[in-house]
Amino acid sequence: MSLKPTTKLKENPFTKRREPLGFMLWLGVAGSSLLFTSIFIIFLVRMHKEIGHLVVLPDMFWLSTLVILFSSITLHEANLAFVNERFLHYRVFLGVTLLLGVTFILLQASGWAEMINSGVFNNANTSVGFIYLLTGLHLIHIAAGVIYLLHLFRKAVKNRSYVDSFVYSVNPPNRLRIQLLTRYWHFTGALWLAVFLFIIIIY
Repeated sequence: MSLKPTTKLKENPFTKRREPLGFMLWLGVAGSSLLFTSIFIIFLVRMHKEIGHLVVLPDMFWLSTLVILFSSITLHEANLAFVNERFLHYRVFLGVTLLLGVTFILLQASGWAEMINSGVFNNANTSVGFIYLLTGLHLIHIAAGVIYLLHLFRKAVKNRSYVDSFVYSVNPPNRLRIQLLTRYWHFTGALWLAVFLFIIIIY
């Protein structure tokens, strides 16, 4: 009797079942990337028509860049602490990330105020408006992340005992939430670097 070799069916990567929230996040990342790329291209197309004076970015924008980069590190550490059941470290790093996120928003608002007071907003060169458009859209992304960070931090503070924290951590949806937030936050950090470098190079 001859034995027929068994063949393992390969799963089609385009039809296999994916985690819905993770897939939605990637769609959102792709959509946001396309949106900002379109704005970059539109500006470059218009650039040859309008030659405006150089815009000196406020120091607050430079400082906010350091803040958002550091917040990515602290959130990454919070994610690792959550997985390794170091719940005190998780709460601390999550709280620090939340604080840095709020600080970033305040620094950006301060930079906007400085530019408005210096008269940049009233400049007749409409290309200056791209700075407000790019930074404003990015700020919306950051605000969404900060709101969800606040939600997770409240959950972490509520489950302060080790038992409550452990029960919370072994729940797969809870692990997924912090993982997806970490990916989203890294994306917002990379997005700000792209926006910041684009503004510096162009202006």
